[in-house]
Amino acid sequence: MATKIRLARGGSKKRPFYRIVIADVRSPRDGRFIEKIGTFNPLLPKDHAERVTLDTERAKHWLGQGALPTDRVSRFLDAAGLLKREARNNPNKGKPGQKALERIEEKRQKEEEAKAAAEAPAEEAPAEEAPAEEAAADESAEA
Repeated sequence: MATKIRLARGGSKKRPFYRIVIADVRSPRDGRFIEKIGTFNPLLPKDHAERVTLDTERAKHWLGQGALPTDRVSRFLDAAGLLKREARNNPNKGKPGQKALERIEEKRQKEEEAKAAAEAPAEEAPAEEAPAEEAAADESAEA
């Protein structure tokens, strides 16, 4: 029988409380389980002693029997020193999605257009001043 060490949710709506249980992989999340080996209360502060309670002897026993912990439970077991959890790396998770990329591209194009529009009158302005200077020079020559 394949077993897992996983969380079974209890508590009321928006007030979660979890039991750390040994369960058959085919049983539902909050359904039948073989043994309860601890609790997890996410509402308590992270440094609180009763946030995670775990029977380490029973956890060792079930790990020896081949029970596989879920990711969250493996974090607890790693903190208790029973299991070495490898750090995960998902470089694609931090990348923006397709819509965000489209918005970034549109913003960049608008900035380029605004920059080009700002440079164009600046280039035309000295050209306009040059005839005005010539006219002023002509007026002084006539006088």
